[in-house]
Amino acid sequence: MIQTPEPASGIEPREDAAFRTEVREWLAENLNGQFRELRGLGGPGREHEAFEERLEWDRALAAAGLTCLGWPKEWGGRDATLRQQVIFHEEYAKADAPSRVSHLGEELLGPTVIAFGTEEQKKRFLPGIRNVTELWCQGYSEPGAGSDLAAVSTSAQLEGDEWVINGQKIWTSLAHLSDWCFVVARTEKGSSRHHGLSYLLVPMKQPGVEVRPIIQLTGTAEFNEVFFDNARTAADLVVGQPGEGWKVAMGTLTFERGISTVGQQLRYARELADLEAVARENGAIENPVIADRLDKAWVGLRVLRAHVLRTLESGHDGASVDARTAAGQASVTKLLWANWHRGLGELAMDVLGAPGLVADGPGDDLNAWQRMFLFTRADTIYGGSNEVQRNIISERVLGLPREARP
Repeated sequence: MIQTPEPASGIEPREDAAFRTEVREWLAENLNGQFRELRGLGGPGREHEAFEERLEWDRALAAAGLTCLGWPKEWGGRDATLRQQVIFHEEYAKADAPSRVSHLGEELLGPTVIAFGTEEQKKRFLPGIRNVTELWCQGYSEPGAGSDLAAVSTSAQLEGDEWVINGQKIWTSLAHLSDWCFVVARTEKGSSRHHGLSYLLVPMKQPGVEVRPIIQLTGTAEFNEVFFDNARTAADLVVGQPGEGWKVAMGTLTFERGISTVGQQLRYARELADLEAVARENGAIENPVIADRLDKAWVGLRVLRAHVLRTLESGHDGASVDARTAAGQASVTKLLWANWHRGLGELAMDVLGAPGLVADGPGDDLNAWQRMFLFTRADTIYGGSNEVQRNIISERVLGLPREARP
C-alpha cells in the first residue's frame, strides 16, 4: 500500500521537536474552530474557493507568528532554521490546511526584498506582507515571450521621479485580487535578452493598469492578462540596481522552488494515496498496468523529495548562490514536479475509466479528479514551460550551444 513519506526530521533536536509540537497543536486547534470548513480548500485550479475566509486564515497565522518563519526577526520573522521551515510545511500539509493566499508575497517577493532591496523598501513592504495586509502578484510572462523571461518586451522609462510602464503580462495569478505586482521590465532601450532588465514594484490599483481574467479549462479564472498603459511607480521602487533585473528575478525563482515544495510534495502524496484508494474501491488496482503506474508514481514522488531536500542545503538565500547553479536547480525541480503532477492527472482519468467522462461534482460541476486532470495540463507551462526549463539547463548550466532563435 502506498504511504505518505515520513518526515525528513527523524530523531529531532529538542528545539525542533518543540517547534513541531507548537505548529501541530496550533493547526489542530484552529482547524477545528472557526476555520474547520477550510480544510483542503484552495490551491492551483481552486483559488476561487473561500478566498476571503482563507485570507482571514492567513491573518490568523500571522497573529500566531506562523508566517514568514525564515525571515530575520527584525523584519517580523522568526529566524527559523531550514529544518524548522521544512517542519512547518510538513505539518501544514499533513493537517490538510487550506492553500495560502499570500504565498507570492511571503515566499517570493519578501525574501527577494530582504536579499536585494534597500532599507526603505524593506520598511515599506515587509510589514504588509508579514501581516497579510497587502497581496502581491508576479509580472513575468508575456504573450510574445511565453515563459522565456529574457525575451520580455514590457518597457519602463524613467520620467522625473517615476517609472512609466507600458506592455502586457499574461498568466498573472491572482492579479485581480492583488494590491501590488513585481514586474520585470526592459528599462534600457536597444537591450536584448538578459541585459537591460529591471525589477519594479508596481501598484495595481491605478488607472494605467487593466486586469482581464482568463477562463481556464476548469471554468475558473485565477490567471489574468495585465495591461500597463502608462502605469506609474516611484523611481526608488526598483529592487537592485536598474539593469540588474535578471539577477534579481533569478533570485526570486530560487525562492519559488525552495522550501515550499516540501509541503507541495506532501500534498501530492495525499493525492496519490487517495487515488490508490479509488483504484482499490473500483477494482482498477487489479489491472497490472494501473498498479505498475501507481508504484512508479510513488517512486517519482520520492525522487522529487530527495532532490528538493538535497538542493535546499546548497544555498537558499537567493543572493549568494551561484546564478548558474541556482538556475539549474530551479529548472530541474520545476521539470520534476510539473511532469509528475500532470502524469498523476492522466493516471487519475485511467483509474476512473469511463465514469471519469461524466461531470458528477456538485451541481453537475467537475469532480476533484477531473479538475485536477484539466488543470495539471498547465503545470508544464506556467512557472516556465518544460521547453524553456530544458533550454536553461542545456545552455546556461551545461554550456551547450544555444538553440536557434529568430
